[in-house]
Amino acid sequence: MGAELENNQAQLHAMEDVNLTDAQLVDFIRGFLSSVSLGDIDGYNQLVGVIHHRDRLSPDEVALLVTCLKALSGAVSCIDIILHESLLAAIFKMSLWDYGSNVMDALIELIISLAVSNGKYVDSCLDMLVNNFMPPNSYMDLLKKPHGLTRKEEVLSRVHTALKDISDLVPLAPLRLEQKVVHKMQRVFFNESLTTIYVENMLRLEKGALSEFVGRKILTALVDKLLDLDVEIGWDDILQDDFSKGIFEMELEDDDDTTDDINEDSSELPRELSRRSLGGNVIAETLDSLIVLTFEHLESCERDGRLNEVFDILLLSFQRTVLTAYKSKFAQFIVFYACSLDPEVCGARFAISLADMFVSCNDPPLIRMSAVSYLASFLSRGKFLTTSLVTTILKRLVDWCLEYGKTLNVDPNPKAHKVFYSGCQAIMYVLCFRMRSILEIPRLKSQLLLMPIGPLLTHRLSPLKVCLPSIVEEFLRQAKVANLFTPSENFIFNGLLESDYSRSFGGLERLDMFFPFDPCLLKKCDRYLRPHFVYWSMVRPTYDEEEEEEEDDGGSSDEDAEIFPDRIDENLMDDEAMAISYDDQDFDLDSGLNKMSITPRNSLQYRCDFVQMPSRIRPSMSPEFF
Repeated sequence: MGAELENNQAQLHAMEDVNLTDAQLVDFIRGFLSSVSLGDIDGYNQLVGVIHHRDRLSPDEVALLVTCLKALSGAVSCIDIILHESLLAAIFKMSLWDYGSNVMDALIELIISLAVSNGKYVDSCLDMLVNNFMPPNSYMDLLKKPHGLTRKEEVLSRVHTALKDISDLVPLAPLRLEQKVVHKMQRVFFNESLTTIYVENMLRLEKGALSEFVGRKILTALVDKLLDLDVEIGWDDILQDDFSKGIFEMELEDDDDTTDDINEDSSELPRELSRRSLGGNVIAETLDSLIVLTFEHLESCERDGRLNEVFDILLLSFQRTVLTAYKSKFAQFIVFYACSLDPEVCGARFAISLADMFVSCNDPPLIRMSAVSYLASFLSRGKFLTTSLVTTILKRLVDWCLEYGKTLNVDPNPKAHKVFYSGCQAIMYVLCFRMRSILEIPRLKSQLLLMPIGPLLTHRLSPLKVCLPSIVEEFLRQAKVANLFTPSENFIFNGLLESDYSRSFGGLERLDMFFPFDPCLLKKCDRYLRPHFVYWSMVRPTYDEEEEEEEDDGGSSDEDAEIFPDRIDENLMDDEAMAISYDDQDFDLDSGLNKMSITPRNSLQYRCDFVQMPSRIRPSMSPEFF
C-alpha cells in the first residue's frame, strides 16, 4: 500500500512536468476520477488532499494546486455528484481570499466549467461565489490597509466576472443568483464590516452587467434589510425625556462633557435626541454604514443617468414596506436622498405620490395618515424642493380637507375623522416651515391667501382642538402676523395664543403623529443629508418681520444677517423665484444656533409656551397613531 501511495504522489507531481501537454494532465485526473468506481481511491484521495489543503502553501504546493485545478477543469465531465462528493465539497469550500492570483484564476475557471457542464452544480457554484462576497474573519484587519484593499478588489472582480460568465452560459443562473443573494441578505448578522462588504457586492450586482436580471430584487431586499435593522433600534435607545413636552420645545443646554465629535453636530439636537444615545449601538452603526453605501450608490446611478430607473424600484419598495412600518426612524432617508439628487423628477414624483395616497379613498385610513405625515415632513425638510411645488401640494391638501368638511356637520371626533385631522395638521406643519418663503413670492402669496385655510380651521370639526397643540400654536402665531385670515376669522382665533384651547380637547385622543424626516441621528448619514436639509435655524418665521421692524432704521441686525439670507427680490422671474429663501444658502448651523436665544425675544409679549421651534422635532411615542 505504501508503494501505491508513493506512486500516486509521484504521478501528481509528474503533472507539473513542463513536457506534459494539457491533454496529458487532464488524462491523469480522469484516471483518478474513473478509478473510484472500480474501488481504487488512493489517487483520488491524494487529489482531494491537494484541493483540501488549507495551511500556508509552499511555492511547489501552489504550483501543484494550480495544476490540479486546471486539469480538473478539463475533466469536469468525469466528475460524479455522488462518487466524488468529497472532492466537490473541498472545491466549494475553497475561499478565493486565501490564495494568490494564479490559484484564484484556476479556481474560477473550474467553477465556471462545473456550472456549465451540469445543471446539478449551478446552485453550488453560485453559492460558492456568493460566499466569497465576504472575507474570512481573519482578514478584517487586513482590509483596513492598502494592500488589503488591493486583495479585496482582486477577489471581488473575479467573483463578479465569474457570475456574469455563468449567467451568460446558463439561462436560469440569474434567477437562481438573485434568490441566493436575497436569501443570504435576510440572515441577520450585525458585524458592521462584513455586512458592509456584502452590501457593496449587492450594489455592484445592481449596477453591473446583471442589473437587468437581478437589480430590482436586490434593491428591494436591501431596503427591507435596512428596515429590519431600523426596527431593531427601539425608541427607548434614542429618546430619554419627558414626551409630554411641546413638539416645538427646544433644549440647548450646554454640556461640558460632550466630545469634540458630538459637539460638531449636537448643537442641532435637543439633548434627549443626542447621538450619544446611539453611541456603541452595533445595529445603529451598521445601519449608518449601509445607508451611506446606498447614498453613494444612488450618486453613481445619478451620474450614469439611471437614477429614475432605480427610483421606480425605491418608490415601490417604500410604499410596500417603509410607509407601513411603525414609525421608521432612518430607512426612509434613502428615498429622501434620491429625491435630493433629482428634485425636479424624483422629488416631485415622491411628493405627488404621497398626496395621491392621501386623497385616495382606496387606501386604508392608517396608510393615508402615514402618507400625509411623510408628505408634511418631506415638504418641510426638503431644502431642494421649490416653493412652487410646496404651494401646489398645499392647495391640494386644503381643497381635499375642505371638501371633506362640507359633507359633515358634526362635533369633533378624532377617531371617526382621523384622516381629515391628519391632513389639517400636515397643512399647518408645512406652513410653520414654509409660510414666509411662500409669502415672499408674489404669485405664490396670492395663491396662499386665496386658499380657504380659515374656513377649514373654523369648521365645526374643530381641527385646532384636535391637532397637536404645539403645531397649532406655532402656526397661529405665524398666520396672525402674516394676516392669513380675514378679520372675522381672526376674531374667532383671537386669544388662542394666550390659552390652552387646543390642549383642552386632545388628551390621549390627540392626533399624535410623527414626522419621519426629522433630522437623522445617524452621524455618517447626517453628513450626506445636511446640505439638502432644512433645519429650524434656517427658517425665518413671519413673526421675525415684526422684530426686524423694531430694530433701528428698519434693518436687520448683524447677528441676523449671519443666520438668515436676504429676502427674495419680488421682481425675480418665476424660474428664479421658485427657490425658497434658504435654498442656495450655506448656513453655519452651529453658529446660528449658538446665537439663537433659547427663550423667545419679547418674552412679555409671548408666553413661555412658545419657545422657538426646534431643529429636531421629537417623534411621537404615543401608540394611537398605528
